[in-house]
Amino acid sequence: MLLLHLLRLLGVLLLQLLCLLLVPLFQLLLFRLVGLLFGHLLMLLLLPLLELLQVLLLLCLQLLLLLLVFLVHFCVSRV
Repeated sequence: MLLLHLLRLLGVLLLQLLCLLLVPLFQLLLFRLVGLLFGHLLMLLLLPLLELLQVLLLLCLQLLLLLLVFLVHFCVSRV
C-alpha cells in the first residue's frame, strides 16, 4: 500500500515537472521578440527531456502493473 502511494506521488511529481518544462515553450510561442533560431534551439533541448519524462512515467506504470499482477497471483495462490 505504501509503495502504491509512493508511485502515485512520483507520478504527480513527474507531471508537475512536465508542466514546468512546458511553460518555457508556451512563453516562447507568446513572446515574439525572441529570435526564431534561439526558440528552435531551446525546443530541441527541452523536447528530448519531455520524451525521457514520458518513458520514466511509462516505466513506473509498468512497475505498478507488475506489482499488481504479483499481488493478484499471491492472493489467488493463498485461496
